[in-house]
Order: sequence, then structure tokens, then C-alpha cells
Amino acid sequence: MRHSVIDNEPYGRFHRKLFVLSSGGPFLDGFILSAIGVAITGATRDLGMTPLTDGLVAASALVGVLFGGLIFGWVTDRVGRQLMYTIDLIVLVAGSVLTLFVTDAWQLVVLRLLVGIAVGADYPIATSLLAEWLPAARRGRTMGSLVTAWFVGAAAAYAVGYALVAAFGDGVWRWTLAAAAVPGLAILLARIGTPESPRWLLRHGRRTDAAEAIRAAFGRSPSEEELAHLAESEPEKKPRLSEVFRRGYLGRTAFVGVFWMCQVIPSFAISTFYPTILGTYGFSSGATALLWSAAISLVTIVGCIPCVRLVESAGRRPVIIWTFVGVAVPLAALGLAPAMAPAFAIFFFSVNALAQGGGAILQWIYPTELFPTDIRASAVGVASAISRIGAAAGTYLMPIGIDLFGLGPTLLIGAGVAVAGTVVCVAWAPETRGRALHESAAVGVTTLRTAEEA
Repeated sequence: MRHSVIDNEPYGRFHRKLFVLSSGGPFLDGFILSAIGVAITGATRDLGMTPLTDGLVAASALVGVLFGGLIFGWVTDRVGRQLMYTIDLIVLVAGSVLTLFVTDAWQLVVLRLLVGIAVGADYPIATSLLAEWLPAARRGRTMGSLVTAWFVGAAAAYAVGYALVAAFGDGVWRWTLAAAAVPGLAILLARIGTPESPRWLLRHGRRTDAAEAIRAAFGRSPSEEELAHLAESEPEKKPRLSEVFRRGYLGRTAFVGVFWMCQVIPSFAISTFYPTILGTYGFSSGATALLWSAAISLVTIVGCIPCVRLVESAGRRPVIIWTFVGVAVPLAALGLAPAMAPAFAIFFFSVNALAQGGGAILQWIYPTELFPTDIRASAVGVASAISRIGAAAGTYLMPIGIDLFGLGPTLLIGAGVAVAGTVVCVAWAPETRGRALHESAAVGVTTLRTAEEA
């Protein structure tokens, strides 16, 4: 296997900086989607919301993520990763600040939709740019580690919410939602000047610019031989969104979208309403429930740690299959015994969180590895859009399901979704461990071979 200049470059300072900057997107996603769980109690009282409007407010950001990923993934493949890398965060910061002036539930729905669009746009932008710069030996571990930023953001939202509620009461919910503007602005400023992806530049016939981007990143200019080999693996080609749905890639699009959807339906629905759910087990719906929600979010991060190494040693396929099993079992236990003691409930929610964290790292690995550079951002956008259809529906229906059927049956539905995800991965999940990016994305080359077999 002959790797390119990017695949052969040792993982260094530039890669670490790019990882931190790219992780800003999932951090903000976790913060924004979890903050509504903190704010929903105060917003419901102040804006006179019902379970129906609660669901709409909670799901609106997820609907925004759907459209943001779908539309701006395609835009990113056409205009480049670098330009979109900062524009999306401008919208996010503005939408977060405007939350301070909300006086009606529908205003909150619209602003959450707008912020969600910005978050959704960042998924294909940041993941594509990072994946296209990473050496093959570190790609799985580094891309998988991105998801930890999501759970750090979620824990930060609960921590900020806990501090504000403990100090001022739940009437400061607007400030909890607006707080996303602070890290958003910091990440926006830090991203300015990030070099464009050489792979994308070569796909658009900009060979000189690709060489300059490599020089800016690695501090040296590539040789003609190195540049020629990279250009050979990234032939000039204009992006077409339709390629994502054509023979060869259609099956991959379906696999990534469906497994991602099966992961986020129970994950987002539960995490968004953790304070409410924990309240049914005897925890107060105020500061105590928020503190436990933050603690469980931190447990999810712990679940990521072993799996970011296992995807390189054991492979992508076994990790995704067994983490789905790890989500289904505790949700089934919680659903079958919804009146269990609070300590047991915390235990099962923690086991569920460990498995969620481990499995979620594949959301950042598979979509970038299974599609070529000319449609990579589009494919990530389409896959995230498919997942958010389910996530938005699950989050919208969660409070309604609890109100109509009770917590037990609602959690059993979540367990059923996880079982469906297990079946999908047993049938379709490929193995891409150790392969060069252009090889894992190629149609007609089996992705079940490991690095040792290649």
C-alpha cells in the first residue's frame, strides 16, 4: 500500500491544532442541544408552553441540523472547506445572542432552528477538513476522539445551567441558551487562517494552491513526486450530490444514515430531557437533577476513551456492533422496571451512557472514510440529515410519549431502536481500519480487509 504525503506525515502540531479547532463544532452541538434540557423548565413557565410546544422547541435545533448538513455539505464540496469553516459560526453566535430577547415560544423555535442549521453545517465542514489532513495511521483514533467534544459540550451546558439555576433560579434560562455565543466566538476567531484541504484543491485543479497549503501546514513544500502521487489519488472531478445516491455509494449512504439515526434517536431524546426523566426517579427537577445530568454526560466521555483505541486495534465493525448491544440492554432494564430505586436507575443510565459514547465515535469515522473527496462533505451532510430526521422525531415525541404512555414504555421503544441498529451493523458494517483514505472510499474495493491483510 503506497500512502500519500499527507498519509505519511507524522502526526504533529498542525494536526493537533486542527483537531482542537474542528472539535469546536461538536462541542457547540453538545452544548446547544443539551442547554435546552436545562432551559425547558423556565421557558415552559415563562412562555406558557405545553408538552406539544416543549417538543417543538427541543426538536427545532435538530431539524436545523438536518437542513444545515444536507444543504451546506453540498455547498462545502463546491466552494471549499476553509471558507465555510468560519461563516457557519457567525450565524451560530448571532442566533445564540438573540435568544436573550425571546418573548414567545415560536421565536424560540425559529432561533433554535437557525442555530441548528449552523451546527448542522459544521458537521460536514469540520469533519471533511480534518479527515483530509490526517495521516492514515491516526485517522480513526483522531476522528473518533471528536465525539468526546460533543459530550464535553453537553456536560458544560448542564454545569453552566446548574450554576445559574442554583444562583438565580430557573428564570435565567435565556442566559443558559445565549451562553453558547461565548465559545462560539472564541472558536470562530481561532479558525481564521486555517489552510484549505489539498485533496479538495487537487479535485478542483488547483495544484499550486495544494502545494502552498501543504507548505503552510507542515512547514515544507512537497516534492513533485509527492504532489503527483497525491494528485493521482485525488483526480480532478466536480462534485455532484447525486453521486451519493448512485450505485456503489447508495448502500454506504443508507448504512451510515441508518446506523447514525439508530444511535441518536435514544441518545438525544434521553439527554435532552435528562432533568425531567431523573425527576421521575426521586431527584428534584431543579439543581440536583441538573447536577446528575452533567455527571452522566461525563460518564459518556469515559465510554469514548477505550473505543478510540479499539477502532484501531480491534476494528470499526466490532466496536459499533457491541456498543449498540450496550445501549439496548440498560434501556430495556429501565423500561421494564421504571419504578426501580434511584441508585439502580443511575447505574443503568450510566451503563447506557458508556455505550453511547463508545458507539458515537463511529459517527465521525465511517462517513469520512466511505466516500471520496469530491462528495465527502455532501455524504456527511446527507448522513447527518438522515440521522436528524430520527433524532428530531424522537426528541419531539419524548415528552409526549412520557405524558401519554409513561416513562417505561417510552424507554422500551428506545431499546428497540438500539436493537434495530445492532441488526443493521451486523448486516452492513464494513471494516476500514488501516486503509488510506482514497482506498477506503473507492467503489469496487472491499472495505472488509484489514491493514494487516492489505
